[in-house]
Amino acid sequence: MPGDAPQLAMVAGEASGDLLASLLLNGLRARWPALRAVGIGGPSMTALGFDAWWPSDKLAVRGYVEVLRHYREIAGIRDALAERLLQAPPDAFIGVDAPDFNLGLAQRLREAGQCTIQFVCPSIWAWRAGRVKKIARAVDHVLCLFPFEPEILARGGVDATFVGHPLADEIPLQPPRAASRAALGLGDGDVVVAVLPGSRRSEIEQIAPTFLQTVSTLHTRRPGMRYILPAAPGLRPLIERLLPLAGDAGVTLVDGRSHEVLAACDVTLIASGTATLEAALFKRPMVIAYRMNALSWQIMRHMRLQPWVGLPNILCGEFVVPELLQGDATPDALASALLQWLDAPQRCEALARRFLDIHQLLRRDTARTATDAIGKILAR
Repeated sequence: MPGDAPQLAMVAGEASGDLLASLLLNGLRARWPALRAVGIGGPSMTALGFDAWWPSDKLAVRGYVEVLRHYREIAGIRDALAERLLQAPPDAFIGVDAPDFNLGLAQRLREAGQCTIQFVCPSIWAWRAGRVKKIARAVDHVLCLFPFEPEILARGGVDATFVGHPLADEIPLQPPRAASRAALGLGDGDVVVAVLPGSRRSEIEQIAPTFLQTVSTLHTRRPGMRYILPAAPGLRPLIERLLPLAGDAGVTLVDGRSHEVLAACDVTLIASGTATLEAALFKRPMVIAYRMNALSWQIMRHMRLQPWVGLPNILCGEFVVPELLQGDATPDALASALLQWLDAPQRCEALARRFLDIHQLLRRDTARTATDAIGKILAR
């Protein structure tokens, strides 16, 4: 490592990985202002000076069938990146989430003698437990977002550190509801439903039609509510084409601003993924749903190790919020589940207390804690 300015390679896939990586980069740059980071990243990373050789949305594909359709391009990017890093080795490679892409790349680099780190433990506690062996071959250390992960990894011979979740540091313990409503043009008395169908094109194609039909159903059952849908970068045109499915409910489409929307809403209809943890940190009641290609669903559901897919339920160890998946995610069922939250304020308050406990557990100054762990690894 030349002086106090390490050279790092990083790979973050999709919008959530870009956000996590940018929060880590903030911590790294606070410790090493002259740090150089290159690889695959998104707009949040590049805004911090990250040199993105490829954009992160190239990896934003989910599901077995969907990945197969893009396999040649993704494999080509991984091979090209590996060759560049083998020719000019960084001080460390940090894979941020995206384990299907990053673990194979990390193993190739590690076999060549490079230091490899995975930020975000793959979901070995949810499905594909056998992946621990692959992690052990691929990386020197895992930076874990959740407190139960290091013990699981240790049983497989993998060194790991619980660093907390950076979103728990970023999101305030008390959500700025009034300020967010004012910023979005919402009144104090408005009943607001946040509609979050995902951040990938494949998710929008599979999930958004059902979510917008749910909005139409809600509007019929309970007129006068407000609906806000934060569109991920680049996906607004696709969502706009689907908006007629909401009928005359009047969905407000905003570019990004998902945190403002979650802080402002009364309840959210949300696709399974990192956004469900964000909703929990904003102490919002939610209905989690997911739909994917039928073949991908058949493969994945037989590999699940526990009954929950939503992070709030996994962290609580029980169904504290409803999950409606695949064929169960119908507009009628989703609308009914959302209305049950709106009609049970005491239940919402009890849920908010559970979510506050989670928030405090995950708040560990992740950027600094992870940077400290990386510093120790680089010093070896």
